[in-house]
Amino acid sequence: MPPDAVLVTQDLTKEYGGRRVVDQLTVSVEQGCFWGLLGPNGAGKTTFLRMLIGNTAPSAGALHVLDYSMPAQAAEARRLIGVVPQKDNLDPDFTVLENLETYGAYYGLGKTRMAHHYRELLQFAALENKATAPIATLSGGMQRRLSVARALVNQPQLLVLDEPTTGLDPQARQLLWQRLRELHTRGMTMILTTHFMEEAERLCDQVTVMDNGRILDSAPPRQLIQKHIESQVIEVHGHDLQAWHANEGRGLAERAETVGETTFYYTYDEGPLVTALRQHPRLQYLHRPANLEDVFVKLTGRDLRDE
Repeated sequence: MPPDAVLVTQDLTKEYGGRRVVDQLTVSVEQGCFWGLLGPNGAGKTTFLRMLIGNTAPSAGALHVLDYSMPAQAAEARRLIGVVPQKDNLDPDFTVLENLETYGAYYGLGKTRMAHHYRELLQFAALENKATAPIATLSGGMQRRLSVARALVNQPQLLVLDEPTTGLDPQARQLLWQRLRELHTRGMTMILTTHFMEEAERLCDQVTVMDNGRILDSAPPRQLIQKHIESQVIEVHGHDLQAWHANEGRGLAERAETVGETTFYYTYDEGPLVTALRQHPRLQYLHRPANLEDVFVKLTGRDLRDE
């Protein structure tokens, strides 16, 4: 295992009923990296995370986390890992502080010795005024922040975040992003799965896109965008779009893709297309820079995926 690596896999594979859910994944995540793992439903992300924390045994290949071989040394590795699950599993019978104390007890951490640490975690989660509050009285955003704080009780070297902002309103999401950036600044290694491409683009140093159990590409977000997508995107919809596209629009961009009532034009020079659209007030358009969502859709397709 490389000296600066926190996670290393070699040809990691998991099969269920003869079907490869994770198919020969080879990845390396360095200390201090904020790594995003992206993919549609059924891509193999959850299975990969379950193997990473030692809850599922691989069918083949090698997996090392924090110098521990998984799943053989899962118990040792888990003491150094914090996990924020997709769905909050806070104990509703305990208060906010009691949730931290009880979780700390699993690691043999006494309430008195760790009291200062728990106070710091409450401040980090902006819940210092909610220490004695029952879980049922917390908003969804508060519960999510508490789940992150609880995952830090054991002062982990690796934090795993499985869709941490799903269901949060924009204000709660922004606050959680701020807290995750603070952890990143402190040098914590983090692994994130998310369906919010903006989240991955804003937070992650490195992003890996996978589908059908395989890695499609991996690079820093900006490099992925530059590699796969023209720099400018114009989304157009409105009356007679199909006829306008056939007669004029399709010659004004490097490529175009129609999805439902909207046509996406991808180009390096938006000027001619925008000028032409201004002459057709019945067409509405949105001009924006290319983003990670464009990459995701190009690599994995636009088909709807069910769980």
